[in-house]
Amino acid sequence: MECRLGCGACCIAPSISSPIPGMPEGKPAGVRCVQLNETNLCKLFGESGRPDVCSGFKADIAVCGQETVIALNNLIELEMLTG
Repeated sequence: MECRLGCGACCIAPSISSPIPGMPEGKPAGVRCVQLNETNLCKLFGESGRPDVCSGFKADIAVCGQETVIALNNLIELEMLTG
C-alpha cells in the first residue's frame, strides 16, 4: 500500500521518543509533528534529519484503512495498547 498523500495520521497519533528537528524531546501522542506542513506532508521526507521510526513506518491497509479518520483511530488505539 502507498501512503495517502495528505493523510498525516502517522505524524499526529503516535508518540515519537526520538528527537525531531523542532521537537528535541520527541513528540507526545496526539500532538501534530512540527514537521507536518499545512497539507499534511512531511517536510523531512527523504532528509537525513527524519527520525528512523518515521522512515521505517510503512503504510498498511490494516493500520491505515481507507481514509484518514480510520488511520487516526487505528493509530490512537495502537498507541494506547503499546504506550
